[in-house]
Amino acid sequence: MNCFPCFSSHGKKSSKWINSARGRPPSPAPPKRARQPRPENSKPRDLADSADGMEANIAGSNNIAAQTFTFRELATATKNFRHECLLGEGGFGRVYRGQFAKTGQIVAIKQLDRNGLQGNKEFLVEVLMLSLLHHPNLVNLIGYCADGDQRLLVYEFMPSGSLEDHLFDLSRQQKPLDWYTRMRIALAASKGLEYLHDEANPPVIYCDLKSSNILLDDEFNAKLSDFGLAKLGPIGDRAQVSSRVMGTYGYCAPEYQRTGHLTVKSDVYSFGVVLLELITGRRAIDTARPIEEQNLVSWANPVFKAPKRFPELVDPRLGRDFPVKGLNQAVAIAAMCLQEEETARPFMSDVVTALSFLSTAPEGCIASHVPSEPSSPHIDRSMCVNGCQADEDSICRRQQAVAEAIEWGFTTRRNDRSRDASSSSL
Repeated sequence: MNCFPCFSSHGKKSSKWINSARGRPPSPAPPKRARQPRPENSKPRDLADSADGMEANIAGSNNIAAQTFTFRELATATKNFRHECLLGEGGFGRVYRGQFAKTGQIVAIKQLDRNGLQGNKEFLVEVLMLSLLHHPNLVNLIGYCADGDQRLLVYEFMPSGSLEDHLFDLSRQQKPLDWYTRMRIALAASKGLEYLHDEANPPVIYCDLKSSNILLDDEFNAKLSDFGLAKLGPIGDRAQVSSRVMGTYGYCAPEYQRTGHLTVKSDVYSFGVVLLELITGRRAIDTARPIEEQNLVSWANPVFKAPKRFPELVDPRLGRDFPVKGLNQAVAIAAMCLQEEETARPFMSDVVTALSFLSTAPEGCIASHVPSEPSSPHIDRSMCVNGCQADEDSICRRQQAVAEAIEWGFTTRRNDRSRDASSSSL
């Protein structure tokens, strides 16, 4: 019997994998379920509250799928945490590349800073979360170490690093991400959030979506990482969480910053910021830019109101290699996610539906960051000039499907709100 019965998944859990992204077929989209209204007074529970008093359980329980490691094992795997093995560093601690001598398995090991932002509760949250939630777009937790006051987490190794590494401050040798790879990354991140919001039971609010928390494998498949700040449902549009506001400035939803109120729509806002980063190649907050351009959302807001100006938002490193209609749709999705009023933002299921039509390159066009088979001799390469323009009819059909999906989502929510208002007035 699971020692954490509050966690389950409606859908079939995906099997675990370690460095096995290559050759794995994409998972089918989960069937849509009717969204059940939740009581307005139901509040999200901090996952850390569920972890109180459970250190002994996690340290010695066989019910947690993650493997336990000794500190000596992890020190050996990282050559005693040498600087040459360091992959990155943040407010929660340092991440090292490690390799187990017996198996040859390569892993990423996060050593939590004992004086950092992530304490015992956040550590337990991440172990609990990643042990019990499984999805192709969530990073796989292999194990953990809780020897004495040491706190370490062992993840599958994502060889391409984070999205941040491929979007900002590129070296001269780095090739910028092409348009369709950016949209594939956005789609993968949105699927991870959709799973947390709609498939996890109770739902999970991620709370810390940003480009540095989206990791990429060697085929640029994206997965969400770092779940220490996550919150549990059940939730409603007006549900509240603890007053302590966490997350990263520039990505947090405005209502969360103002009031501490948190819903799944707060994650939708953060996703809109990341999508805007993918479109523009700009950071959410960049103090090196002129004052009026330092906040990405504030800089982009006037452009959202003038579709003819949408090309001004495109990352200059893309040149003209992007589909104009695809850009218009991507900017429209970002603008909807970044609505000031949380109830006006779409659900992640709507975002997934819309992005699924924008992330596939037209036939005959090969994204530069996606490994592929040798091209077939019958493909007409002239179709790949200036954004890989394919047959106009197929593009129109795809754009129409996107528009219909977005319109359907908004119509459904508007009808739901009308029914709720009618019920409350009776």
